[in-house]
Amino acid sequence: MHPSASFSAAIRVRIENQPGAFARLAAAIGEAGGLLGAIDLVRVEGTTKIRDVNVLADDERHLDAIVAAVHSVDGVEVVHVSDRVFLAHLGGKLEVRPRLPLKTRDDLSMVYTPGVARVSRAIADDPEKVWNLTIKRNCVAVISDGTAVLGLGDIGPEAALPVMEGKAVLFKEFAGIDAFPLCLDTKDPDEIVRIVEAVAPAFGGVNLEDISAPRCFEIERRLRERLDIPVFHDDQHGTAIVVLAALLNALRVVEKRLEDVRIVTTGCGAAGMAVTRTLQNAGARWIVGCDEGGALFRGREGLNAAKQEYAERTNPDNLRGTADELLEGADVFIGVSVPGAISVEGVRRMAPRAIVFAMANPNPEVDPEAIEGLAEVIATGRSDYPNQINNVLAFPGVFRGALDVRARTIDPEMELAAARAIAGAISDDELSADYVIPSVFNRAVAPAVATAVAEAAQATGSARRSVAAPSTAP
Repeated sequence: MHPSASFSAAIRVRIENQPGAFARLAAAIGEAGGLLGAIDLVRVEGTTKIRDVNVLADDERHLDAIVAAVHSVDGVEVVHVSDRVFLAHLGGKLEVRPRLPLKTRDDLSMVYTPGVARVSRAIADDPEKVWNLTIKRNCVAVISDGTAVLGLGDIGPEAALPVMEGKAVLFKEFAGIDAFPLCLDTKDPDEIVRIVEAVAPAFGGVNLEDISAPRCFEIERRLRERLDIPVFHDDQHGTAIVVLAALLNALRVVEKRLEDVRIVTTGCGAAGMAVTRTLQNAGARWIVGCDEGGALFRGREGLNAAKQEYAERTNPDNLRGTADELLEGADVFIGVSVPGAISVEGVRRMAPRAIVFAMANPNPEVDPEAIEGLAEVIATGRSDYPNQINNVLAFPGVFRGALDVRARTIDPEMELAAARAIAGAISDDELSADYVIPSVFNRAVAPAVATAVAEAAQATGSARRSVAAPSTAP
């Protein structure tokens, strides 16, 4: 584990104004394994000083231990402890702001009644004008039922809301898109489809998020059939796009071709199935997917319809066995499953110059540090290791490009174009085993993805209009 802002606190302390007092405090934090951050002087009170001390920890238990260590320091009184993550969420992370001033009677008459009636009439006469005259041109609905939230599982729509708010923040920050979280209090696929259909007129796209498999497949399929705006389940397609981008670059590092490598995956839910499909669309020929029961093979009993279909189009040799057993001689491992899905010994048996993407969060399928030297390229879903595979590299640019050309859908060609654009953000000179995927803060990525997606949409006929260069803002 590594100290992270995900588990950080601002500890307000009263310290005796004498030599060595703060040094004892800092030493206690260090001995407890904490990382000392910003230190702010709040005020001086005679013989004491009030300071806010920011600390980073590995997890909640570690954070409690650090606070306890501070309590034990002579000459230091803990006044208050504030969890910085909870402080960041007070009141939510989003707000609605007008784009026009409202200061005079004239402003009111144009923005609202009576002037707005002319705009409504224009849209009624020509519905296509809704794209130019309303927020629809730059607005995405972030839809969740709270059944598969992060690694927390089925925690409900209210608990899913902070995550969906965060998703909306990323849309705005990286692509200038206005996104709004809609957390639905139903798990019924029929009802979810009806609700999204009903609210669709206000949005230019729909981002489905954290909906459990296999329901998510049906919901996305039906919405794509019924709506004329992009419907994109990010847990599936966003993950698949970024995995393909990272793999394309990793294969450049180890000098292998996608068409030739043997790929073993763990996790056959939404992400795992989409990753496999996207890799196959890009040219991969040999993939075996594994769940907790081992390899998915034709004739295996107890598989649901989605897994049966998966088995039909993968595992060309119809192999059986555990993921660890199947890793022998494999070139690539891709994990979107659970910690411990494979072992160090399994990685040791892989082909020379192996690639391991262990993306379970927060704990990968295998400890990255334990397989250093066994795999040439290692990637995870974590920000504290090299090669973080993060969906934020994909979805903002994908929707930016789709909105700019008013796409009716997001098709496989658009997804492949997005993956190639992400991979292309790393030049030959920059490429290395610990740098196969660009940083999420590389501001060149989203515009590059948007351009590639828009061009692909125009080429496939998914676009309603052509644009010379997609924007990064409304």
